[in-house]
Amino acid sequence: MNSNTRSNPNLRILHLEDSTLDHELVKRELQRAGASFEICRIETLESFALELRSDNFDVVLADYRLAGFTALNAWELMQDRHCRIPFVLLSGAIGESAAVAAIKMGISDYLPKEDMGKLGRVLERAIEMHRIQMDKEATDTELAASEQRLADFAEHLQATIEQERAAIAREIHDDIGGSLAAIRFDLSWISRHSTEPAMLSHLAAASDMLSHALNASQRIMMNLRPAVLDQGLVAAVEWLATSFTKRTTIPVAIRSPQNFERLPKTVQLTAYRTTQEALTNIGKYAQCTQVNIELSDAKGVLTLEVSDNGLGIHEHDLTKTSSFGIRGLKERARTVGGWLDVSSMPGLGTTILLSIPIKPLEDDQVKGFNT
Repeated sequence: MNSNTRSNPNLRILHLEDSTLDHELVKRELQRAGASFEICRIETLESFALELRSDNFDVVLADYRLAGFTALNAWELMQDRHCRIPFVLLSGAIGESAAVAAIKMGISDYLPKEDMGKLGRVLERAIEMHRIQMDKEATDTELAASEQRLADFAEHLQATIEQERAAIAREIHDDIGGSLAAIRFDLSWISRHSTEPAMLSHLAAASDMLSHALNASQRIMMNLRPAVLDQGLVAAVEWLATSFTKRTTIPVAIRSPQNFERLPKTVQLTAYRTTQEALTNIGKYAQCTQVNIELSDAKGVLTLEVSDNGLGIHEHDLTKTSSFGIRGLKERARTVGGWLDVSSMPGLGTTILLSIPIKPLEDDQVKGFNT
């Protein structure tokens, strides 16, 4: 065994063997290999179960056939006890198929007794591979926990953003909207009490600017807090499509079922924001002449598909680190248990597909939309 194994002064071996001679051969071989070890021999399954409770062993070394049971019975007992230590078979000829079956079950290694000279290396390898596996499992567990924390943070962040948007929309409505309405009344009063052409001309220009400001504030409020969702997802998507066509002159065709499944507010908002982001990207980059939006709720899954016939997206654009729009949509979909796929080919357009499983709802889950 190499220096790493020699540095461990107490390699603890649980030896499942009913032959005293074979046990002595094992001890002699380990001594010849320069290992510092402690070895405990047992012969019965009951003794094996008792020794497992002590949790004092680094490796199990077992003969395949013993009186009344086999090493596989011992292995199954370890699994029932959730005992995670390397398990090495050291036996006579058990046949290739039996050895392969044992390895497939999870047994660490198999060594024929005629190859006893390799025992030190086999034990060392089994212990090292077990350590690597345990480290990997610990790393995977930590990674999964980290990913869950990230997903929870993303969900919290999305909720916080929507709350801030709603608060800003209320401030625009209460403060700016109220002030603009008051200005409209004042301009109307001045218009009724003035006959000077220059004054009336300025009043007309001011009224036009006021109407523009009112329309802009209403549009901003709608983007910040989609109150149109109170009328349902289909109505909200139709409003987005109409606004998009007015802004870009690009026609949008919408297909959706007449009787749509009731949806949680969070699912509606996710579908709405996905449509909003998709249309924004299409307006900026696609250079298309047609957009199609399809909504369905078949088989308990909400499906939203937004496609265009534009320039398409290169694969490297989808994977580059600055592609926060698509990445953000995927994270938003994940927060409601869904997923989002993007398919595109240069010159053949782009399709964004959102899928979210729909769970049965209580009435209070769909009343109002106060994000």
